[in-house]
Amino acid sequence: MFGRLRALTTRLFTPLAALLIRLGVSPDAVTVAGTVGVVVGALWLFPTGHLFAGVMVVMVCAFADVLDGVMARRAGRSGPWGAFLDSTLDRLADAAVFVGLTLWFVRAEDPRLTPDLAAWGTGVAVACLALGAVVPYARARAESVGMTAQVGIAERADRLVAALVAAGIVGLGVPPVVLVVVLGLLAVASAVTIVQRVATVRRQALALVAAHPDEKEDGR
Repeated sequence: MFGRLRALTTRLFTPLAALLIRLGVSPDAVTVAGTVGVVVGALWLFPTGHLFAGVMVVMVCAFADVLDGVMARRAGRSGPWGAFLDSTLDRLADAAVFVGLTLWFVRAEDPRLTPDLAAWGTGVAVACLALGAVVPYARARAESVGMTAQVGIAERADRLVAALVAAGIVGLGVPPVVLVVVLGLLAVASAVTIVQRVATVRRQALALVAAHPDEKEDGR
């Protein structure tokens, strides 16, 4: 689903990408600007209770993640540096979203938040933050040792969209328990994804050892 949405936004942003290139704006500048917007929006608007406004700011700025890629391809500047910068700043933006939501629960200024609900919300938001950081690390580490870990039920786009939609509708008046439940499910899905990736790499490692019995399995 999100792949089709990305294809649609790519077509929509192509004219804007062409214009920015003609104006001398670099894809890296768009990447950084988009990340700054997400971080500021998430860490300022979420903790102060402006959930819906925060979601709108984050979603608008997140489109820079599509725009910079379109610009890089049109300008012939796609390469390892751009991919590294984009991936690194994506992690920063994701962390800002879940930190912002964590702070909203911690501050508990919304009258709809009971102490118990705020405590549960804080816990699942922190779990999403921690487990969400391990999910991409597992894949990156697998690829660094020559294996693959492109499996899992909770990809980055899925986690981010689900969290933002839940936060947005809570900001519009839906009970906060909805956000707590969604974040809890995302935390479980992230944990399952980590297990799936570890198991996948383990199978590849065992197959490699079986094919080359003289090589050591443990590369630590």
